[in-house]
Amino acid sequence: MGAAVIELENVAYSYGGGELLSDISLKLSPGSFHFLTGPSGAGKTTFMKLCYGALLPTAGHVRLFDRDVRLMDRDEIALNRRRIGVVHQDCQFLDHLPLHENIALPLTVSGRDNIDELANLKELMAWVGLKSRAEALPPELSGGERQRAALARAVIMSPDVVLADEPTGNIDWDMSQRLLQLLVELNRMGKTIMVATHDLNLIRAAKGQVSARVLRIANRRVQLAGADL
Repeated sequence: MGAAVIELENVAYSYGGGELLSDISLKLSPGSFHFLTGPSGAGKTTFMKLCYGALLPTAGHVRLFDRDVRLMDRDEIALNRRRIGVVHQDCQFLDHLPLHENIALPLTVSGRDNIDELANLKELMAWVGLKSRAEALPPELSGGERQRAALARAVIMSPDVVLADEPTGNIDWDMSQRLLQLLVELNRMGKTIMVATHDLNLIRAAKGQVSARVLRIANRRVQLAGADL
């Protein structure tokens, strides 16, 4: 067993004087697949942000790849964040740039936009089914295309972990299935996946494809849900 890629130990997070999450301990092991569920406003997005170092816990410890986030300087946090691809709920694109340039932004920013990486970009766009949309501008995309583009951008740096926050929130069932399929394929490549969703049908659909664990946030805690979905 390798070390946990993300580990939370007795983590709490307070905001505006109230405790939003309390006493959470969890290990995401390499290659695991987790769903995170819970009522709207329960703190799923906050929990995700703690998992990739965008927020620091008010109490307890968060370790990314065995390093406590509190002990990392900004450069180290930035390097670790490259190993974690995040698909945000409403992905922001630069509307004046064609889609392929939007997806390649993380490469451009990190100075890795060389020939090999750009060949990977073509392959990646084909994998998410957007090869024919490479020159399209973001406003021309459908909801499903945007979400697949967001996933492509999240994995362009070949991260070890992919965290997706309500990735199927604005898309229809068929497209949700396609997106789930892509996440399952990433998991089969050995990547650790966590998907925050309130769509229990999506979780049920995944059960046949991948051995996923379901975490439920309720009353400021995160618990492992039973097999009662």
